[in-house]
This record gives sequence, C-alpha cells and structure tokens, in this order.
Amino acid sequence: MTVDPRAALSTLVTALERHLEAAAGRRGENDPTVVAAYRDVADAFDSYDDALMDAYGEVTPLEVYAGDEDELVDEDDEDDDIEFDDDDDEAEGTYAGLDAEEYDTDDSE
Repeated sequence: MTVDPRAALSTLVTALERHLEAAAGRRGENDPTVVAAYRDVADAFDSYDDALMDAYGEVTPLEVYAGDEDELVDEDDEDDDIEFDDDDDEAEGTYAGLDAEEYDTDDSE
C-alpha cells in the first residue's frame, strides 16, 4: 500500500509536536510519555521516508538513531588514526600546507 508523502509528512509533524510537548512536560529520565513520543517520531519518520521513496525516488538526508552511543564511533574509520606532525615549520616561517618548491619566498621582508 502506497502512502501519500503529504499525509506522511503531516503525521511526522504531528509526532514531532507531540514529542516536544512530552519533552517539555517530562517527569524523570525515562518518562514513558517521552519514550512513546520518541518512538512515534521514529516510526512517522520512517513512514515519511518510505513514502517519499515510493512516490518520487527520493529520501531525506536523515537517519533514525537506533543504538547506544558506543555504536556511533566507527572503529573502521581510518581518519581517527591520523597523527599530526608538530615539527618546527611555523618557527621557520614556512606554511605547512605547501612544499618548499611550491611557493616563492619574498626575501625583502
């Protein structure tokens, strides 16, 4: 069954409004009203994203978070292993972004 993206968007907006109300009236860390509103937002978002895909072949740039914070760390990400070399280039007045052959120095300064 194909859902109209406009109807799904309306449901998502309503779910977001209810979540805001629940969060504003929160009674404790694991308030069941907030938890239920959170789940409703996630479900409404998934429905909207699916309806958008079915109708137009498009998706949103968002994802529903569904795990612990530990899962947010991508252990396979090689960028985390980059080490920066703190040599004395700044003390010598050399711009660290270029090799010496790639720029001219002005000796008049």
